[in-house]
This record gives sequence, structure tokens and C-alpha cells, in this order.
Amino acid sequence: MEVDRLGLKGIVRANKAGCLDHCEYGPSIVIYPEGVWYWAGTEADITEIMEKHVVAGRIVDRLLMPGHRPPPRDLAPLRAQAPVV
Repeated sequence: MEVDRLGLKGIVRANKAGCLDHCEYGPSIVIYPEGVWYWAGTEADITEIMEKHVVAGRIVDRLLMPGHRPPPRDLAPLRAQAPVV
């Protein structure tokens, strides 16, 4: 799992979810608190989302899910945020 590989256990939480009503795009990933929706077609897409968005605070434009509001562009890198408690 990417959370373990990146040493993020206790800092972020990844949950499985049931249907998020966007099956036509494949697996869905939603990043909170920003509410950014991504689709992931491959495991490499998940790695890219974790490394770029979750860790570095950069939006992965090519994987943004269509039909959702544009995400904020001023994301803080993960290490600058408070840990999940």
C-alpha cells in the first residue's frame, strides 16, 4: 500500500469505500480536506497521486475526474500540515 511505502502511516488515512457513483471513470480517489476527485486507471496513477498530491501538494491535472469543481491551487505539502490524530 502506498501509505506504508511512503512512510505516511499515522499521518494520512486511506479508506476503502463502496460505490462513489463514478464507475464510468474507473476507481475513484477523493483527497480531503480539499475534496479533490481523481480517477485511477493503473497502479502507477495511484502512486503519482500519492507522491504529487498527498506528499508534495501538487494537483495531478491529467487524473482529475471530470464533472467536479476545480481544486484549489494553493495546497500545502503534506509535511507542512498537522498529522492526522
